[in-house]
Amino acid sequence: MTEITVADEAQSVPADDKTLRILSTSDLAGIDISLADVVATVEGAYRTLHAGQSDNPRKLTVKPEDGHSVSYAMLGRDGSRNVVAIKTSYKHGLDKGRDEQHYYTALTLYDDVTGLPVAMMDCGRIGSLRTPAVSALLARECARPGARSALVIGTGTQGRLALPFLLTTLPDLDRLMLFGTHSEGIAAVREELHTHFPERDVEIVTDLRAAASDADVVVATAGAHTPAAVEAGWLKPGALSILVGHGLAPSTLQRADRVVATSEAQMKVTGTDMADENGGFPAVDTEFPPVVAGITAGRRSAKERIFAYNSGLVVTDIALGHRFAQLALDQGLGTQVPLWQ
Repeated sequence: MTEITVADEAQSVPADDKTLRILSTSDLAGIDISLADVVATVEGAYRTLHAGQSDNPRKLTVKPEDGHSVSYAMLGRDGSRNVVAIKTSYKHGLDKGRDEQHYYTALTLYDDVTGLPVAMMDCGRIGSLRTPAVSALLARECARPGARSALVIGTGTQGRLALPFLLTTLPDLDRLMLFGTHSEGIAAVREELHTHFPERDVEIVTDLRAAASDADVVVATAGAHTPAAVEAGWLKPGALSILVGHGLAPSTLQRADRVVATSEAQMKVTGTDMADENGGFPAVDTEFPPVVAGITAGRRSAKERIFAYNSGLVVTDIALGHRFAQLALDQGLGTQVPLWQ
């Protein structure tokens, strides 16, 4: 057995060319990682990508004509960690309610120095942390100076972690609002917020227009069947709207003063519901990696309304997945499977 020395840590990961370590949902569930650690890991991945040290090719998508399922395949390389990875994602039941849907995603990591596998893991928790961390970074870079209020739309996985991550990068937020239609989801949002910020609470809003008109930051994380659709005219000058799932009307993009996207190419593939009547998109003013790197300004004035599109880049999954792999393996978690024997 060879010891893989990882590029970003002094620790080593046991590996060989006959077996693959599998990290399950339960293996990863109990790993303690701070929100600040997640944000720093994701931010580092963006900086490395902008520096030209990482590779993030366009994702491949397969979707049947009736739209009942969607699958993605993403390949990437993290240059700071010397890790190559493949992520797969499959969702079935898009034409059904949330309880009837099936979703599976996995990430396989390989050390690009030794050529040996690191681990294959469930990517659910990684994605559930990575995406709100990106939204929080977008808010840090693009919210108006002195932003004090935030509205989250949706109470699913992304909605439940949106506020804790926003408070991690924007600690001066003093009004936290939530629009949701599922009582159990609302309760889960409250519980998650209290876990990380026990002194804070969230205001449940039912008048979406009034809440959106008062919010400095709007994060839309709802599912496809949400009744929420914030219009551009509802937003006050200087507002930042971040689209993760659903909850924003196309006008918020089409009439924005400035458009920021984690990836313009991915926005045009996965954000088709935000296109105009001719299927077109306004030009993206800047992608997010150069903003994180300090090369391009996220915001140019306090009054411009900014639309930000948060689509996942596999290099952020790789960075966070590798961080989880190290923490898991340090604790002896996972099952070694003789895959190549």
